[in-house]
Amino acid sequence: AAHGQTFIPPFDDPDIIAGQGSLAVEMVDLISTEQADYVFAGIGGGGLISGVATYLKAKSPITKIIGVEPDGAPSMTAALKQNQVVTLDKIDKFVDGAAVKEVGSLTFQHAKVLVDEVTTVSEGAVCSTILDMYTKQAIVAEPAGALSVAALETYREEIKDKTVVCIVSGGNNDINRMQEIEERSLLHEGLKHYFIVNFSQRPGALKEFVNDVLGHDDITKFEYTKKVNRGNGPVIIGVLLQDKNDYEGLLDRVAAFDPSYIPINDNQTLYTLLV
Repeated sequence: AAHGQTFIPPFDDPDIIAGQGSLAVEMVDLISTEQADYVFAGIGGGGLISGVATYLKAKSPITKIIGVEPDGAPSMTAALKQNQVVTLDKIDKFVDGAAVKEVGSLTFQHAKVLVDEVTTVSEGAVCSTILDMYTKQAIVAEPAGALSVAALETYREEIKDKTVVCIVSGGNNDINRMQEIEERSLLHEGLKHYFIVNFSQRPGALKEFVNDVLGHDDITKFEYTKKVNRGNGPVIIGVLLQDKNDYEGLLDRVAAFDPSYIPINDNQTLYTLLV
């Protein structure tokens, strides 16, 4: 204001909400022969879903509107649960286009009245969706843009044979993030696993592990955590399964190789520190 400039709110403003809601006008025109049974839309600050819900509930009252947030930033979910806008202590910023600690007061009121349900999806599911959309449909979506599609699996039975619209809003995906997206997807799908295993520090030890433990699966990481002067040393091992159902068998073989092995995937502290 001191420089004669006007601040444009990102979501909590009637004009912004109305502008984002114009997307629903286009959507209704595109499916003019029928009404959508379900509309899924991502939620960050809540502007998009507020505008879309305002128009759709007036134009197509039968349409069920589902808001989708990332597990790591469920600010609207928290607000609806407590019946007031709340500020989250911390959030996971991976789904950066929807990672807000606090939704708007206006958008909260809209969601409270007009949005039928708000659900959350894991960041891993979002990553799998991004890759699936790109490889199968050539659609480039950023994490926030993929939220709506990522929620479909949760509603699989409910939406069967229904007319469903997913709003994919955002294609600003940095190619440098693709390695992280693929990693998170593989972890989510149960295909990639990390372990700390005590290894004999002698020639041929890795070959024995590959032959006796891995079988047809792939090793993606092999790194001694520290050099030791004794016969055995701890190693971080990454394994990529061809079939997630082989995991229990893998655990049995790893345990036979080293009964004191440590799985890393579910230990966020170890995973962040070592992987």
